[in-house]
Amino acid sequence: MASYYVNKNAQPNSNDHEVHVAGCGHFPDWNNVIALGNFDSCSPAVREAKRHFNDTNGCYYCCNPCHTT
Repeated sequence: MASYYVNKNAQPNSNDHEVHVAGCGHFPDWNNVIALGNFDSCSPAVREAKRHFNDTNGCYYCCNPCHTT
C-alpha cells in the first residue's frame, strides 16, 4: 500500500487537483496537501480526493494509470 495525498492548489493549466504518492518527485509542499489515506492503487485515492475537490486527476509521474489529462 502507498500513502496518497491531494494537492490543495489546482494546476494552472487544467484546474485539476492532482493526487500524488508520498515520495513523488513532483510532490507539492507538505503545507499544500490533504492526506487521503493508504490504498493499493491510485483509483480509490482519486475517488477519495473527489470528496474534497470535484476536479481531480492522478499525477502523470506517480499515478499515471489515473492521469486523464
